[in-house]
Amino acid sequence: MSSLKSLLASAAVKGVTEARARIFGHVLNPTGQRSPHKILRKKLIGEKVAQWYPYDIKKDDPLVMARQEHERLSKLEMLKRRGKGPPKKGQGRRAPSISRLPSLQFNRSGRSHILRSKVFPRSIASRVPSLLSVFI
Repeated sequence: MSSLKSLLASAAVKGVTEARARIFGHVLNPTGQRSPHKILRKKLIGEKVAQWYPYDIKKDDPLVMARQEHERLSKLEMLKRRGKGPPKKGQGRRAPSISRLPSLQFNRSGRSHILRSKVFPRSIASRVPSLLSVFI
C-alpha cells in the first residue's frame, strides 16, 4: 500500500514539475546532466558590438581605396630609397648570419670538413659545404 502511495506521489510531483517547466519556460533536466542551456539562454551581443563602431564609408569608395594604396606604395618606395624598407625574403632579423655558420677545416687532399658546431644539427651541417659554395 505504501509503495503504491509513493508511486502516485512521485508521478504527481513529476507531472507538476513538467507543467511548471512548460508554463514558466524552464528547461527540465531531471537527470542532472551537463547542459549548454545556461550559455545558450544568454542574449547575443554581436549586434550591439557591431553598432558601437561607426560604419566606415571609405571602404565602399574605390577612389578612396586606390588613393590610400597609392600613398602606401609611394611611402614604401621612399623608405626603400633611404634603405629603411622591409628586408628581402629570407634576409630578415631571424635569418642565419654568416658568423653563425660552422667553421671549415681543410685536409691534405683539399677537401673541407666541418668542425662540429653547436648551432646546426648534424643533418644541416652535412649540407653546409654545398651551401657555402654559394658564398665563396
